[in-house]
Amino acid sequence: MAKRDETPENKQGRVAQVRAAYSITKEVQPRIGLMLAGIFLAVIVVFVAVGFVLKNPILWGVTGIPFAVLLTVIFFGRRVEKAAYSRLEGQLGAGANALSTLRKGWTVDPAVAVTRNQDVVHRVVGRPGIVLVAEGAPNRVGNLLANEKRKHARVAPDTPIYDVVVGDGEGQVPLRRLSGHVMKLPRNLRPAEVTEVLNRLKALSANRSQLPIPKGPLPRNAKLPPGASRPR
Repeated sequence: MAKRDETPENKQGRVAQVRAAYSITKEVQPRIGLMLAGIFLAVIVVFVAVGFVLKNPILWGVTGIPFAVLLTVIFFGRRVEKAAYSRLEGQLGAGANALSTLRKGWTVDPAVAVTRNQDVVHRVVGRPGIVLVAEGAPNRVGNLLANEKRKHARVAPDTPIYDVVVGDGEGQVPLRRLSGHVMKLPRNLRPAEVTEVLNRLKALSANRSQLPIPKGPLPRNAKLPPGASRPR
């Protein structure tokens, strides 16, 4: 029996995903097709050249094909990721999308605090403790972050709290590096302690008034605060 991921329907789905990724990347990098073809041919040329030196260019040329495919796919994957972040930058909720790539063991709550100026704070809970991630104008998000840190410190006083501002300025973390930055934070809590922190934060979420979640690219699999509705 064929595996489920080898059925024609799933194969068509993967092809559609590749096409969509290529289209998105081409919008940001119009010459992506030429770049991919150039990498593929360059690898083949190198192998054929080695083959001429060893007096067997056909064998070496054929041997170089899988290496050319591998390097082209790796390059394409990195370009797709870069294009995706380029499209998200500057959009409200982009940080929540980046954080949604965190692996198992992390809990992401997008937009736990939103201001009328559309400054936003997202919350991540994991082994490091509580991570508050702010998006917005640098001259405003500082006060918003400080206020959120005080609220969270009252509910979980012994839990380390980190704050991050998304951006390209000094002391900020670029969107494309956000999830990696969070994952590199020191592991301060045991899994059982993480669960306890999450239970404590439920009380904080319950006491919040309904938040006006602005329209933005919030991830579908992320959990919204109680009383908040997902934008349509």
